[in-house]
Amino acid sequence: MKKEQIRNFSIIAHIDHGKSTLADRFLEITRTVALREQREQLMDDMDLERERGITIKAKAASMDYVKDGTTYRLNLIDTPGHVDFNYEVERALAACEGALLLVDASQGVEAQTVHNTILAEQAELAIIPVINKIDLASARTDDVLEEIENALAIESERAHRVSAKTGQGVQELLDAIVEEVPPPGGRDDAPLRALIYDAEFNDYRGVIIHLRIVDGELNAGDRIRMHAGNTRHEALEIGVFRPQLVPVKTLSTGEVGYLIANIKTLGDVRIGDTIVLDKDKTSERLPGYRPARSMVFCGIYPVQNKDFDALRTALTRLQLNDSAFTFTPESSDALGFGFRCGFLGLLHMEIVQERLERESGIDIVQTAPNVTYEIVTNDGEKLVIHSPSEIPDPTKIAEFREPVVKLDIVTPDEHVGAIMKLGIDRRGKFLKQEYIGPGRVLIGFRIPLSEIIFDFFDKLKSVTRGYATMDYELDTFQADDLVKMRILVNGEEVDALSTIAHRSHCEPRGRSILKVLRKEIPRHLFKVALQAAVGGKIVAREDIAPVRKDVTAKCYGGDITRKRKLLEKQKAGKKRLKMVGNVEIPQKAFLAVLSTND
Repeated sequence: MKKEQIRNFSIIAHIDHGKSTLADRFLEITRTVALREQREQLMDDMDLERERGITIKAKAASMDYVKDGTTYRLNLIDTPGHVDFNYEVERALAACEGALLLVDASQGVEAQTVHNTILAEQAELAIIPVINKIDLASARTDDVLEEIENALAIESERAHRVSAKTGQGVQELLDAIVEEVPPPGGRDDAPLRALIYDAEFNDYRGVIIHLRIVDGELNAGDRIRMHAGNTRHEALEIGVFRPQLVPVKTLSTGEVGYLIANIKTLGDVRIGDTIVLDKDKTSERLPGYRPARSMVFCGIYPVQNKDFDALRTALTRLQLNDSAFTFTPESSDALGFGFRCGFLGLLHMEIVQERLERESGIDIVQTAPNVTYEIVTNDGEKLVIHSPSEIPDPTKIAEFREPVVKLDIVTPDEHVGAIMKLGIDRRGKFLKQEYIGPGRVLIGFRIPLSEIIFDFFDKLKSVTRGYATMDYELDTFQADDLVKMRILVNGEEVDALSTIAHRSHCEPRGRSILKVLRKEIPRHLFKVALQAAVGGKIVAREDIAPVRKDVTAKCYGGDITRKRKLLEKQKAGKKRLKMVGNVEIPQKAFLAVLSTND
């Protein structure tokens, strides 16, 4: 098909604004999917997506649409809405020329709507504003049009009003896509250059590459080469998404499709790499993508040590399909051999854990999440710290820095006071307050990432009765009064339980850890002291009482000195036992402290 008849576009929006439902209507109107195969959220084909009701992976679909007697190829990429999957949105936008910016007619402009608009503008895409769910009784279309102008600086006259559920206005929106989204650039007569924007692994067919043809054309049977890895393969099958895989003989300039080349080595394929013809030695590599920066880290360990190699294979497959996920091997005194894994956020971490357990069948242990810190030593050297065990001696630290994010919260104005208190309690610094519409406020903070990754969103929903939304992006690393808090059991440091915390939070956090340990560690014949220490100072302590034997049970009546003699003898024995005895810490005690639920 000629590139003048091709339109590549994405649907971007906040969570639950109707992206997947609108994609369903597009597939239905263009008759891409037969009626007997039609179902709700057709593009969300992963079990986890259907269970949670969210989009996790960007999905593509090629549709043929006839307008004024001309057939156009509409290549749609449906994107996730959650902030943790922003990297999926960025990759999808790089393969498009246009974006449908969807706004819920009852919810209005949300925090993620603002962020997605900025991403689309940075990618220099044609943005088509769309107000969805106009059929709802609670729809406030005129107010939302005002919010689009105030918060997004987009002319409200350009907005299309649709109901993805009933199909109202969707046909006119398809016409608008043909008219307003520009055809792809690129040269038909140039050598092949194709961008890899995603990939997945199939047990029978190897790696299935998702690509966008930027220059030239790709034919089935061509010998190809990966530009970065310099590996060579044969294009056994190429095709398009409808949304299932449909083989074709040729993919031309501007088209989006897939490639199967019997690639079994996962390392041969890199997201953002360029595919060229094997005989072509001159083509330059495409810009690709900036690497995703992991914001949250945790350890993932197999419950059975024998599953270590199987876990490595499962993580490698998952990384191919989710390039924002990273992992490196590590070992722990408590949990054995495992991997240090990096994620974009807590939901991303949950999804990866569930996908691992479902797709690999391996029982895993996941430690509590933490963020990356930076340390500047007295010599001026900058160290990146992923876990407390990497922290050098405190006397060598000139500056201890933590990641700080710019946090945007959109809320009804009656909750401003509660949000201010929540932000300041979490060490946040107030930045701005803007009215984006009648009764709706955008509040901005600079706040440490470690303060929002655990339960901040839950607390925000609680104080605003579920009406507030939030979005954040990494700003910088900022120096603060951060320390390593050590956990001592019977005077011995347990390295696996050490944490990094702000000095003002050490006492309550240390006490909560010690209370969990006191419940999980069995009693011994001597008293066991549990302590939380910062440097040489003990900030919290709990004791596990000893198991006592009644050595005076046989003494009935008689002189008190007999009882006293037996008690003194017992006391001396316990003192000696405490000096030589070891405290056994069961595995479940580590899991109770390190688990993400606590």
